[in-house]
Amino acid sequence: MNKITLSIIAASFVLVAHAQNGINTPYSRYGFGIQSERAMGFNKGMGGIAQGFRDGQEINIANPASYSAVDSLTALFDLGISLQNSNHKMDKLQQNVRNSSFDYFAFQFRAFRNLGMTVGILPITNIKYQFASTSEPLAGTENVTSSYNFNGDGGLREIFFGTGWRPFRPISIGFNVRYIWGDYTHRAQMTFNDNSAFSLSRIYTGEISTYSWQVGLQFIQPLNKKDKLVIGATYTYGHRLGNEAIRTTQTHNASSIEEATSDTIKNAYQLPHAISAGVTYYHSNTLRIGADFELQKWANCRFPNQQTGVSSEQTSDVYTSTRGQLNDRAKIAAGLDWTPKPNSAKLFDRCTYKIGSYYSQTYAKADPTGTITAKPYELGVSAGLSLPISNNHSWRISPKINMAVQWVHTNIPYLNAATQQKSTLTENYLRFCLGVTFSERWFYKLKVD
Repeated sequence: MNKITLSIIAASFVLVAHAQNGINTPYSRYGFGIQSERAMGFNKGMGGIAQGFRDGQEINIANPASYSAVDSLTALFDLGISLQNSNHKMDKLQQNVRNSSFDYFAFQFRAFRNLGMTVGILPITNIKYQFASTSEPLAGTENVTSSYNFNGDGGLREIFFGTGWRPFRPISIGFNVRYIWGDYTHRAQMTFNDNSAFSLSRIYTGEISTYSWQVGLQFIQPLNKKDKLVIGATYTYGHRLGNEAIRTTQTHNASSIEEATSDTIKNAYQLPHAISAGVTYYHSNTLRIGADFELQKWANCRFPNQQTGVSSEQTSDVYTSTRGQLNDRAKIAAGLDWTPKPNSAKLFDRCTYKIGSYYSQTYAKADPTGTITAKPYELGVSAGLSLPISNNHSWRISPKINMAVQWVHTNIPYLNAATQQKSTLTENYLRFCLGVTFSERWFYKLKVD
């Protein structure tokens, strides 16, 4: 069984490293792309709340202080995938897209008394889009029209290694070391219906590789024999990156490139400082109710300006990295789960039922000119089910299949570059998430009578 499990681990790392993006939206043009939540199968159905979650049979990567809850005989493996259908609407344009993705993999075990360790891999952001604008008359002409084509792909991923330690009973602390890497390519092209006119293209590229860290804290406050509160908080370190951003400008006709210039920004990016806090109420082994808050300080981060645009007036502009290209991201979430009878012989009494929701102001700034003052937001609701798979040990440490359904609505106000009118990009996602948690008794010592 251990050989099978190790094979699953190795295959999972390969799949996550080469998995396709699970998104396809113009919204991923901004910043590093669409952000992925640090949620696992057990809490995807609860709005992603995690700061106060502490259970030895769940891997909670959002707060490394929770790692110390794993018991001395257990090794946990968790992996997940998502399937989604999305609807994108921009003015009179509308599109439906289906995608799938491999979401995460994590492995957790106990190293010493009150000390748990976790290693895993997951995406941070995703970029994938392709769209074109309708033709617009060129200023000062009657017959020459221009059209625009945009496409991009890429994203960031991370491998992390963490440890959680409980120095004494009410307090647990944790630490994650993160290696972050990825790349992106944005292409923008302006063409004309007149063959004698030269087209203009811009290609924006960047490669990211850096380290970061995260520290977590959990405080356990018993209320009585059956009830308790767990208060959790994390801080994630933000810093300037030493990676370059490159913009290539090309003028060309139908057959060849006439001219190409390149602009490079050194130390072009910055990751945000982030804080999260939450509280969870526990009643016996049957009910958990929690709420979380998160703030990411993207507004103070440096990022390349005019990242994905192209126009006839941009042939000689300066490519720089400045603050104010993105918004701070704030999120509030709440959720609960309920297990009717954890030790019952009936399957559906032992299932855990979940529900949750969240609201966030996202970090994308679709109008860098400041004309649009309204900030984009995202609203999500979810429901889920954890289905135990019986084994020879205990119902509690049984492997589990985690299923969740999420509906997400985003609203992104922006300024139409062609008409200079205020417009809105709305997106609706229906997402199905599937995760599997394996619980192995790796450190169990057999005795012979």
